[in-house]
Amino acid sequence: MAVPASSPSIRRLLQPLDLFSRPQGSGLATQAAAGRCLQLLDDPVPPAARVRVRLLEDGYPGWVDSRELAERSVAGERPRPLLLQRAQIEARLPAVLALALSWMERPNVYLWGGTLGPDLDCSGLVQGAYAGAGIWLPRDAYLQERFCRPVAVRPGQTSLLAPGDLIFFGTPQRCTHVGLHLGGGRYLHSSGREHGRNGIGIDDLHPRNDHPVACHYRRELRGAGRVMHNHDGSPLPA
Repeated sequence: MAVPASSPSIRRLLQPLDLFSRPQGSGLATQAAAGRCLQLLDDPVPPAARVRVRLLEDGYPGWVDSRELAERSVAGERPRPLLLQRAQIEARLPAVLALALSWMERPNVYLWGGTLGPDLDCSGLVQGAYAGAGIWLPRDAYLQERFCRPVAVRPGQTSLLAPGDLIFFGTPQRCTHVGLHLGGGRYLHSSGREHGRNGIGIDDLHPRNDHPVACHYRRELRGAGRVMHNHDGSPLPA
């Protein structure tokens, strides 16, 4: 159901807020920075510890603590999508890359659901870096893969990649990891301890790189994509 531009169900955050994947438990789904807007999906809001919400800039759903939401937000309006085309995005890519690199310079660890930095997951790093330049992408790696225009890439053959492109990894069935291309096949990404690193690092796609993290993801390379426009805030597919 469409929601008017101004609605009691829309809240604007005054402080950052964690969104969880379930009504109970500690599983972090994503994080929302101050200034973001969300829509309450429970009407009326139940007297429960958590309520269902949807972030309006990228359509991402989750559960938030009702008391924290009341303390950290005010009534807001539906944000108007800023329609950016490729030329405008290209002009902002230096800022995207600079923000992502700045997170690596600070102490950090891999955080599932992290989007605010410096503790991030892979798709949170990509989304957060682009959002810092005013460009909204979907939240998860597999959704980012669908969102981008495909770019041909193979290990050692990266000439078609441009800085700011996204590189996707996973199984033949599904994308599970994403990195931000810096140039020359080098990419910045946040990866977990199980693959030899616990946080943000730089690897590359060239076969001569025998670092364990680079080798692992090179074996799981799925492809690459280019951001051609920004997300319009529509709800995510089920």
